[in-house]
Amino acid sequence: MTPPTDSARIDVRKTYKLYIGGAFPRSESGRSYTVDDAKGRFLANASYASRKDARDAVVAARKAFGGWSGKTAYNRGQVLYRVAEVLEGRRAQFVDEVQRGEGVSKRQAEAAVDLSVDRLVWYAGWADKITQVVGGANPVAGPYFNLSVPEPSGVIAALAPQDSSLLGLVSVVAPIVVTGNTAVVTSSYLRPLPAVTLSEVLATSDVPGGVVNILTGRLADTAPTLASHMDVNGIDLTGTAGDPEHATALEQAAAENLKRVLRAPASEPDWTLEPGIERMTRFLETKTVWHPVGI
Repeated sequence: MTPPTDSARIDVRKTYKLYIGGAFPRSESGRSYTVDDAKGRFLANASYASRKDARDAVVAARKAFGGWSGKTAYNRGQVLYRVAEVLEGRRAQFVDEVQRGEGVSKRQAEAAVDLSVDRLVWYAGWADKITQVVGGANPVAGPYFNLSVPEPSGVIAALAPQDSSLLGLVSVVAPIVVTGNTAVVTSSYLRPLPAVTLSEVLATSDVPGGVVNILTGRLADTAPTLASHMDVNGIDLTGTAGDPEHATALEQAAAENLKRVLRAPASEPDWTLEPGIERMTRFLETKTVWHPVGI
């Protein structure tokens, strides 16, 4: 029998699942939607996350928080560096997905992927240094040591950028987890493939299950649940850039309990610029410790 030629081969059509608790479940809703490239051609199907999926992701993130925040900062940096290594190994796939999804040239897609790897390495390097920068010993009157120590806030919901499907996603997620928080992330609706491929990278690297949970689908279905959820300690509204009404509604929902909120910018940031430490410190709490001198 003569094998088929390349031109006769039929592509394997994929339906990607969610990433919750280190596993890949189908959406509780049973729904999926079509993902097209920048020219309107079919790429894959992605799961349509529901409100229950969002709640399940929060449960997984909370369960993982104790173990992840209890690791040494040096170890968290090692884990994040390992993610960069695995992402680098799948560079060609990420380049293809960024190029087709965002409609950019191959050179621009390669630059975005390379910057994403570099950004992971940059944040990994900060893991055991951020405490020295934002913590310290405070001068007090009396025979005491007074120390300020940063601690992770807990479970952080992150609305990933809608346009920058990989570099923006990495730039939002990395500073949250490197400081010891766990994350529930909503991906870009129109460009989710780099996010679901990043899920596979996380699952095959050293990131414990539940530290990062990734949902695909419309923000309208999951973001309100995450914003109002009483077990979410902070929310990054970057994904609502350019939509002030939606951002305001989510801020109001977040006010139902005490949450740290990173407000949405007026327009999507330029992710190619050098990052600062603001995204790390936004979701850190400061614990002050008093200790008698000489004991």
